Amino acid sequence: MAEEKQVGFVTMGQVGEAADIPTIGIGMLGYAFMGKAHSNALKKIAYMTWPPPYLPRLVAISGRSEDALQEAARRYGYEKWTTDWREVVEDPDVQVFDNGAPNDMHAEPTIAAARAGKEVICEKPLGRTAEESYEIWSEVAKTGVKHMTAFNYRFYPAVRLAKEMIDAGELGEIYHFRARYHQEWIMDPEFPKVWRLDKSVAGSGALGDLGAHVIDQSRYLIGEPAAVSGILRTFIEERPGGTVDVDDAFEATVEFENGAVGTYEATRFALGRKNQMRWEVNGSKGTIVFDSERMNELEVNLADSKPGEQAQGFRTVLVSEAYHPYWEHWWPHGHMIGWEDNFVHELLHLLTAIRDDTPIGPHGATLEDGYRCAEICDAIVRSHESGERQEISYRTL
Repeated sequence: MAEEKQVGFVTMGQVGEAADIPTIGIGMLGYAFMGKAHSNALKKIAYMTWPPPYLPRLVAISGRSEDALQEAARRYGYEKWTTDWREVVEDPDVQVFDNGAPNDMHAEPTIAAARAGKEVICEKPLGRTAEESYEIWSEVAKTGVKHMTAFNYRFYPAVRLAKEMIDAGELGEIYHFRARYHQEWIMDPEFPKVWRLDKSVAGSGALGDLGAHVIDQSRYLIGEPAAVSGILRTFIEERPGGTVDVDDAFEATVEFENGAVGTYEATRFALGRKNQMRWEVNGSKGTIVFDSERMNELEVNLADSKPGEQAQGFRTVLVSEAYHPYWEHWWPHGHMIGWEDNFVHELLHLLTAIRDDTPIGPHGATLEDGYRCAEICDAIVRSHESGERQEISYRTL
């Protein structure tokens, strides 16, 4: 007898596998740049990382402007919106609180969410100062929830591959780490004073906004800094809307605990540079270079290249093979992913840690990592103010 075939559509209610994946409620603070990036990633997790650890349920979004919130909720797919973030924190349907608000709104909401039993992720810089960052970390740590600082650049496949190569000793003893983050977006003197140029809201300028990323990359890839010497500059002090009281650029030298030396720099005054975070690591056996404007590539030069080759120099490694980090979720090799997809990896890491009760580190940045980065930023400020080298020390819980 011939086997009978299914006739007609099968509804999702008839499919067991999808029903077996639990949902997790997301509460978002912030609807602009980071709210958009994180919401996009959460929606992609639900179908690109199949089967995901959870199906993110976009429960609620909060922020300041009613009109913008209503539109964001509709656009991103949140079930509801509110101008009072406390309602999101208190919502029993929210299990994860995602804080993408301006820097002056990182402390109180993140701490309140953790005290309410929500797992938390907070955008960088964690706090406006090391003191504020320590308060956020210490208060959240008391609650026992999972906590993460959103250093999304850790989740580039090329950066993760570089980390694996360094940890495996392929570069040998590390001698140098040089990193820069260059943008051009406020070079026009008529560009208005926005919140990122206001110390009371942002804490610092290029240092905390851009420099925090290269500092975190150094800690992730190389190890802890031991001392820094730095200078800061504000090139345009008066703008439409008021006086600028944060730095436009900074430069710093850094000494690492493992004996390596290097430099950090960031500026919003590099004409032609749109969003370039670039670093180079030199070791006794090789060099790796990464450039975020070519985010799917590494430049590599290893000392054990075949002897006698006529063409010496760097080779470009396209990080898109199926065995490269995170690529199991994406496309056949050579079909590139974009800047926004690193947030997919970041939030997937958080949700997996929640499901499996595994640590956020070492690949994810905890709130302690956010605090340590803030200590280094503050030391650069102190060096600028004093003209003296500053040693790095960290507080513990």
